[in-house]
Amino acid sequence: MGALVLLVLLLVVTGGRGAHRDTLACTQGLACRLLDPDVLCGMEPQGPGHGLTLSRLRLEPALRCTGPMACSPCLEARLRLAVPRGTAMLRVPAAGHGGDAGRGSPEHGDSSPQHNASGVLLLAAHTYASSRCVALEVWAPMGTALPDQTLGWVTFRCFEAPLGSELHVTAYTSSHGHRRLSQWQRVPDCSWPAAQSAVPQCQVPRLQVSPGPKEVVIGVQGAMPGHSYTLRLYHNQSHGTSGPGRVVTVQSSNMSYRLPAEEVLPCLCLQVWLETQDPLRATLCPFSHDAEAWQRLWARSRLVLHAGAQALTCSLSSPCDLPAELIPCWQPAPTGPCQALPSLRHPAMGRGSQELGGLRPHPNLCVQVWSRGQVQLSQCLRDRALPGRPDDILLLERHGNTSLCVLERGACTPLASFTSTGLGHPGLLEQELRRDVVMGQCRQIWHHENGTGLTLWACPLHKYLRARWVLAWMGVLLGAACLLLLLLLKKEGIKGWLKSLRADYSSEAPLRGRRALLVHAVEPVAERVACALMAALRPLGLAVAAAPGGGSGVAAWGPLPWLHAQHHRALRGGDTIIILLSPAAVAAAHQWDADPSPGDVPTAAPCEAFAAALSCAVPALAAGNGRYVVARLEAVVPVVPPVLRAAPAFALPSDTGGFLRALAAPRRGQWLEPYVAAVAEGLRRAVGE
Repeated sequence: MGALVLLVLLLVVTGGRGAHRDTLACTQGLACRLLDPDVLCGMEPQGPGHGLTLSRLRLEPALRCTGPMACSPCLEARLRLAVPRGTAMLRVPAAGHGGDAGRGSPEHGDSSPQHNASGVLLLAAHTYASSRCVALEVWAPMGTALPDQTLGWVTFRCFEAPLGSELHVTAYTSSHGHRRLSQWQRVPDCSWPAAQSAVPQCQVPRLQVSPGPKEVVIGVQGAMPGHSYTLRLYHNQSHGTSGPGRVVTVQSSNMSYRLPAEEVLPCLCLQVWLETQDPLRATLCPFSHDAEAWQRLWARSRLVLHAGAQALTCSLSSPCDLPAELIPCWQPAPTGPCQALPSLRHPAMGRGSQELGGLRPHPNLCVQVWSRGQVQLSQCLRDRALPGRPDDILLLERHGNTSLCVLERGACTPLASFTSTGLGHPGLLEQELRRDVVMGQCRQIWHHENGTGLTLWACPLHKYLRARWVLAWMGVLLGAACLLLLLLLKKEGIKGWLKSLRADYSSEAPLRGRRALLVHAVEPVAERVACALMAALRPLGLAVAAAPGGGSGVAAWGPLPWLHAQHHRALRGGDTIIILLSPAAVAAAHQWDADPSPGDVPTAAPCEAFAAALSCAVPALAAGNGRYVVARLEAVVPVVPPVLRAAPAFALPSDTGGFLRALAAPRRGQWLEPYVAAVAEGLRRAVGE
């Protein structure tokens, strides 16, 4: 009679069942097949109470692969079968291996009486989340065997499980009284050499950072094709308030991410991992030594002082942890140095309010943030309504009132050598300041709590400075009285000086009644200088008409008729004709003076006003008629063209005095000197624009 041994394996696996690609093998002499790859757990089929028993259970890690780098971890279960005790002797199959899953099985139609073993065997494995059960059939051949003698091995491959998970496996038969086998087995993690090159979760990508002037390119190296990766950007802070940061997904087609440069800070860290269950993560913090990132961090950091009734506190806020010290200091003048207070250095503790050793508020107190040997941030109490005055001095007391010194200029000056405001002899206020400390006139702003005897006192100095100001004012009044007496003694000389001064300021304009025609080229620098010159000559009483220009007269007559009329009027009335030389005017003068050739094209239009003015002025200069003055802009015109050298020429603005005297001729002594500087300054600004 053929005996059927039914082996049921029950495994509880985290992550659900999924598709099964199981294999089953048994040693030589045994036959086995897979009944159901996903039987309902707890509903295993029952079998007879005799046949086979389990003598050993062994679990080993294995890999189930669908490609070269697409493997998943699993457990391989091996069961050793034996003859149960109390069973008659059976013939043992020949030793050896090389299982045959179909040998002698009922589905192959073999009902030979050789098979003489029976029983139902069960295997159960448990984790915390889900379960999977597998049913197997195994046939043992008939033979002579002693109780507990091994019949062979059955190997089931395999049950998938997450890396690093732990399984509890129990093997037993459904018949009563047979032994149970139980074993805990942990699935290896990525330290398992076989998993490092085959399991995707163990493939750790690499991060590459390429900084640029406006953005930083973050690349993922060593990524597997066809997979997505998660990139996390976060601020690494010790106080743990940075939050999850920014999370982006990068595809295998574009394994890079661009980050604006203004978002790069020293504590910015990058983390990348494969989008799968329990992957390894690559972490990189590449900006911790970036100088520009540190500058950007300090620009975003804020120091705030809180002046309480009894103590001064501060809060330092920053996107990153700051390796810095908080140093209180004393600064009497807003632009002066800040004297660090002794024994009051405190490391920056991150966010939140931070005490400064019981230091009391005062208008002269500041707090500086020092990092890498430099002051990065500073905040003062100068603009707040607090007890004390800006002119208070700071005294340091050591072990009682007998040792007092003044904190100033980076040192502690003994009272015997201290001179307030640099006046008086040393030690002038020593007794007064000691008395103020004893009588409570000074305000204690800090006392060392560990009993070293160090105390800081803010003492008023204004009452002593007020007495010195009284003496100074008395000296000023005495000097004024002496000066007044001296003036009375020399009354006649003073009268003459006042009379000459009044004559200077009450005299009429030196060029009043004079007229001038100002001729210039049409270009920006010439027009600016012409406007500045007309404005500067107006206080002298000189009436100046500019050409081109003329307002309504040009509109009514036209530019050339109006210019000829103005030139004729200036010659007839004896007015001064000022020719202003600019680069365009010099070019026009050279063109006017040159012999025209048949192929030449004139650089100045024939109807241009300055060329027409030259046609009027040059013949008059050659004949010695009229009062002509040439003014060249020395910054842009080095020399006077030959055609105009018959007239007196002046370089402006350096020769402004000679230019004004030429305009005033033939008058003498008309007080032109006070106007020279103003006219020169106006011309200098016009040329500079």
